[in-house]
Amino acid sequence: MKYLWRALLLAAVITGTLWLAACCPGGPETVLLQGAVTIGPVFPVETPCQERPVPPEVFTSRHLIIYDGTGEKLVREVYFTQIGQTEYGYYTAQIAPGTYTIDINRAGMDTAAGLPQKITVSADETVTIDVNIDTGIR
Repeated sequence: MKYLWRALLLAAVITGTLWLAACCPGGPETVLLQGAVTIGPVFPVETPCQERPVPPEVFTSRHLIIYDGTGEKLVREVYFTQIGQTEYGYYTAQIAPGTYTIDINRAGMDTAAGLPQKITVSADETVTIDVNIDTGIR
């Protein structure tokens, strides 16, 4: 019985190591990917100096998508964090060194200038990519 537990533990460690190698193609996740997020317009026919609370769904329905270097295999989805009830937010993610394609999910008519964008990152690097989402609401 003692050897069975050791064998199971060894199998779990090997499986975990293989899983980490598969999910992190460039090794350990030592790269910080971060950025500010702006989403708008949120309401049709906005007038200057008109401040209305932005519903949380504006942020929870959108996220950053990280693909591998080919732009075909999904590596991670990163959700945005809203600041207060404003159209401003941010995101952070740890990724492994390598080449990636960064994009957003397209909710409705959303566009984001400069995305998709291909990046190559090195170990212990911090990369800032700000995301400005135009919702298409007019």
